[in-house]
Amino acid sequence: MYNDRPHPLLAQIPLTVSPFISLPSAPTLPYTYKSLPSTLPPSATADSAGNERENFIVSKSGHAASPEEIIASCEALQIHLQKMHDDAKKFIRKWENGLREEELAEKRRVAPGWLDREEKILQPTKSTVPENNRNASPSIQDGSANIMDQQPEGQASSLQPPIQDQEGHDLDRAFGGMVLGQV
Repeated sequence: MYNDRPHPLLAQIPLTVSPFISLPSAPTLPYTYKSLPSTLPPSATADSAGNERENFIVSKSGHAASPEEIIASCEALQIHLQKMHDDAKKFIRKWENGLREEELAEKRRVAPGWLDREEKILQPTKSTVPENNRNASPSIQDGSANIMDQQPEGQASSLQPPIQDQEGHDLDRAFGGMVLGQV
């Protein structure tokens, strides 16, 4: 098959020439035809060192830039946005920590020592009995007395008004007694 003789079986098949099929023919070249050079000419946008010479991307505003400048500005913008994002996160974290510290300081002001200990059980302290209640009955001193057994505070044993009401009595003496509810 690789030699110049056809295969014996294929040589037995007759070939017909069809008037509808035209075989390709060599094109005729014009007289102005110039053959291509074997090497490519230098780039129109780069100098001999391979660096871009001109900014050939021009925006509508008239600003011209090369692709490398556009990529560099995009990367700088991305770095700037990331820095702004990190700064904002730090600011928010600092603000939240400040709020937590203020709340903790307020809680410590309201209940000093409460947050500084591990045990959280509050136990009341026993108060001493005041001097005027020491002469009272033993049932009042131990705290098991009935509230109905005590005299009301408004009806003290002495006839003097309490020190708080003294100012009210002085005003009544100066301006006269006023009865509320009368118009």
